Amino acid sequence: MHPLVSQLRGSVLPAVFTPMDSAGVVAYDALTAYAGAIAAQDVGGIAVWAHTGRGLYLSAADRSKVLETWRAATDRPIVAGVGVPRSASVDGLGEAIDLTVAMALQAADGGADAVMVYPLAALGELPDGHAKAVELHERVAAESGLPLVGFYLHGEAGGYPYSPELIRDLLSLDAMLGVKTATLDRAIGCQDAIWAGRDSGKLLITGEDRMYGPSFMWGADTALVGIAAAQVELSVAVLRAWSAGDAAQFVAASDRLDRFAAVTFYAPIEGYVQRMIWAAVWEGLIPEEAAYDPYGPALPAERDAVIRCLEELHQ
Repeated sequence: MHPLVSQLRGSVLPAVFTPMDSAGVVAYDALTAYAGAIAAQDVGGIAVWAHTGRGLYLSAADRSKVLETWRAATDRPIVAGVGVPRSASVDGLGEAIDLTVAMALQAADGGADAVMVYPLAALGELPDGHAKAVELHERVAAESGLPLVGFYLHGEAGGYPYSPELIRDLLSLDAMLGVKTATLDRAIGCQDAIWAGRDSGKLLITGEDRMYGPSFMWGADTALVGIAAAQVELSVAVLRAWSAGDAAQFVAASDRLDRFAAVTFYAPIEGYVQRMIWAAVWEGLIPEEAAYDPYGPALPAERDAVIRCLEELHQ
């Protein structure tokens, strides 16, 4: 078993966003301050280049500098999301796999401790997609030299449902640390995925921002979540109470987290990045001029609901 399994188990890894200005340019001064503030909190590690961080949208140069900034901010483990850049013109599945491997190599060169492999949705439509998904993870591990996190991502974000059998086969790989579920609102799929890994000894990682507390009751033991990109303590408090067996505190902490999730993670779901950025501004983590998500939908008149919730939670 890789030592990162025991090191990360029972901890929260924020899937951090990437501060940008109104033109979509990464605001590196703001990123440096944000990284220092998040790294100083009770987190087990950091997830960069994930969906929240718009990792597939960043240029290769920006990805490297973002990772460099976080690497300078913390000595805790960094997990980097790797997949097919949105800017790439992909000609077939083989090229998509090559691009995923190339991003994993970039992560290794930049000092990442592990990579989280974005699902290739096309594999879910192939008769041998299960075997090819396993081969993808084996190749990423072999060429990057890094341990892996699998990523069961909901279809609205470009993923596809991983079957329990695929979860088990991925977790059987020596290089695999665990599998993260981000099923959005699919309780059965989330349960089945977590239960498939129960006897593996690997990490059962929740990415369920709207089923956060329940996912621990179903067996998750670690969190890698976008909702921890701001208000980190809300996420940490739930896992802390669950790990301590404090049922009353778990219910109270889950209620607070759920209230925040209700005003940040809802349709249009891609708007969650901007809503979390607004929360970070309110918290003082980033300045207003670095509070833009150029890749999400327009969100008229939604910011007030986020701020009202935060004010109520902190009364």
